[in-house]
Amino acid sequence: MTVGPLRHEDVARCAEIEHELFPGDDPWSENSFHSELDGGNFYVGAHVNGELIGYAGLGLTDFESSVHTIAVVSGHQRGGVGKTLLRTLLAKADELGLPVFLEVRTDNVPAISLYLAHGFEHLGLRRRYYQPSGADAYTMGRPANRD
Repeated sequence: MTVGPLRHEDVARCAEIEHELFPGDDPWSENSFHSELDGGNFYVGAHVNGELIGYAGLGLTDFESSVHTIAVVSGHQRGGVGKTLLRTLLAKADELGLPVFLEVRTDNVPAISLYLAHGFEHLGLRRRYYQPSGADAYTMGRPANRD
C-alpha cells in the first residue's frame, strides 16, 4: 500500500466509494471532492496496485484542523488502512501545531475506538447530525502536539 496526495484523477473513485459506504447519509459528490482539493485542505489517498482503496481529508485553518473524512473500501477495512490514513492526517496537524476535531457516528464503534487510541476525547454530542438518516454524532478532539 502506498499513501500519497489525493489527486483530481481519484475523485470519481472517491465518489463511488462514498456511495458504497455512506448510502443513507448524503455521500459526497465529485464536485465536493474537487472543492476540497482546491480549498487548501490536506487530502491523501491509499492505493494498492494503482487502485484507490481509501482516502482521508483534513480541513486546515490558522488555529485548528478537522478531519473531514476517512473512508476505506469494504474489502480493506480492519487491515490498518484507516489507521495509516489517520496517522498521516495527525502528522500533518502535528507538523502545523494544530488541534484536531472531528464528528463520528455514535454507532461507529471501530472508528470511535481508533480515535480514542490516538488521543481523541469525547467533547459533545450532535443530535441528528448525519442527514438524511438522522444519525447522531459525537464531537471529538485531540489537543495540538507541539513537540
